[in-house]
Amino acid sequence: MKKIVLLLIIACGFFIDANAQSYEYKVITTVESIVPMGIGRSRIIEEKSPINAADFTTERTNGKKSKQKEVKRSNAKVNLFAETKLLNFYSIAGINFQNIASNDALIASKINTLTNQGYELAFVTSGVESDSGKGDGKGIFITRFVFKRPKQ
Repeated sequence: MKKIVLLLIIACGFFIDANAQSYEYKVITTVESIVPMGIGRSRIIEEKSPINAADFTTERTNGKKSKQKEVKRSNAKVNLFAETKLLNFYSIAGINFQNIASNDALIASKINTLTNQGYELAFVTSGVESDSGKGDGKGIFITRFVFKRPKQ
């Protein structure tokens, strides 16, 4: 009996190890303007030069001491990224459903391109800062698409 249990444990170990897979992730962000009269800017943004978060991470000691002042924000900016123009949600006449449908087509095209490159859509998150009424005239709808694929 002990031999069977031991063999099962070893077999499970091989099964778990064989199925363990690491992934690389890619984030695509859409920013869609909800500024009235179509004067905002809307884009699909894709970074093209990976960055290592560890280079910008420090640890606090005793809850207070940190070396964050040694980390420069300007060094965290990537210089190489792709921008795909999107249409704004609003036109001069108000909300523009044709623009929304056009954006959907462009976003779907981007998703299809990435899935053809072996990525799988892992999850989506979105947020909005909307026009708060008379005199505001500002707002964006932002969506982050997180893709993954097995490391190559």
